[in-house]
Amino acid sequence: MYIKKILLIIVIAGMLVGGAFAYMVYSAFFIPNTQFSNEVAYVYIPSDSNFEQVKEIMEPLLEDLNTFESAADKKGYSANVKAGKYAIKKGMSNNDIVNSLRSGNIPVKVAFNNQETLADLAGRISIQIEADSTTLAKSFMDQEFLSTKGFNDKTALSMYIPNSYEFFWDTSAEGFRERMFKEYTRFWTDDRQAKAKSLGLTSSEVITLASIVHKETAKVDERPRVAGVYLNRLGTGMMLQADPTVIYAIKRHTGNFDTVIKRVLYKDLELDSPYNTYKVAGLPPGPIAMPDISAIDAVLNPEKHGYFYFVANVENFGYHKFAKTLAQHNRNKEQYVRWINSQKINR
Repeated sequence: MYIKKILLIIVIAGMLVGGAFAYMVYSAFFIPNTQFSNEVAYVYIPSDSNFEQVKEIMEPLLEDLNTFESAADKKGYSANVKAGKYAIKKGMSNNDIVNSLRSGNIPVKVAFNNQETLADLAGRISIQIEADSTTLAKSFMDQEFLSTKGFNDKTALSMYIPNSYEFFWDTSAEGFRERMFKEYTRFWTDDRQAKAKSLGLTSSEVITLASIVHKETAKVDERPRVAGVYLNRLGTGMMLQADPTVIYAIKRHTGNFDTVIKRVLYKDLELDSPYNTYKVAGLPPGPIAMPDISAIDAVLNPEKHGYFYFVANVENFGYHKFAKTLAQHNRNKEQYVRWINSQKINR
């Protein structure tokens, strides 16, 4: 009888210990362990992070860091941390959290347009993926990469087609650059290449001209007409005489791309620069900015007309008045000069 009581006590104690252990395991894995109020929190795990760094990132989001650590150890995550962006939903258990951190790397949307330089582009991309702007800029300007892909330091900006793309947040600078080259080759379809060839232009030259068209007019519906003007000039050997190229030449000469120039002066036209199309015939050596796709397609699908000149239309701001002859253009220009003088815009 005495032995039976002892055995019963041992069994009950074992059940209590087993129950407590089971509850601890259940708590560590399956009880909700978040303490934020939003429906979802996003965490960013940098490359080469260890589990101690992950715990620092996760601590503000969790009710109990110790149970999270226990679950991560048991599931093998603590020894196999993965970089990336991850979603932690409100009310998730440690089991769900670890599963998300282990296999739920979320793509991020990366968008860019209208960048004037590779440095500007690097800065724009660096706020959207892990790679910093210095590493990105160095990667973009790598001479071996550029020559291998058929670019140089003047045409390198041509490779980046403005759009919205999906990347993993931890994409490296080199990985971003390689993907952009793939997107560039995908953009230049057989149809686009055939149109460029019919114009006597390479794809890089099309983008260079498109950058001028883009800067001349923000009106998408007017871009094919502006493109037609410049193609008419190129076709007859006339200088492009594009004010945006002069503005770019000034910025490049001073090294200050934040300069705001609303009016090009006659003295500016004398600046010695391969980008000054008032002094140098043909296209500049590369794009003066990153053109929108609409500007690129405007060059590839220009309006057919006999215009050789245009000037801002002060009666319909944003648009331009076009002319076939210099005499007609000078009359249109007089109206614009009177208006800009009345606004006291001297620079």
